[in-house]
Amino acid sequence: MCLGVPGQIVKIGDSALQLATVDVCGVQREVNISLICSDDPKPLLGKWVLVHVGFAMSVIDEEEARSEEHTSELQSPAMI
Repeated sequence: MCLGVPGQIVKIGDSALQLATVDVCGVQREVNISLICSDDPKPLLGKWVLVHVGFAMSVIDEEEARSEEHTSELQSPAMI
């Protein structure tokens, strides 16, 4: 089982490394978007993604992201 954490892309990097800044529950981290971006990354700005080990694994809608956040809040800290 892998744990994907929902986050919103708030900034797109300029480098060839395909990095974006993602906000996850108020904490911002750089993640690699190469798995969800095949060309211009600018349309991803504001999109919700599932993040796993520093990679955006898939684009999700806001409703699904909010549901995942709520589920994460219900889990004990030991499980996260």
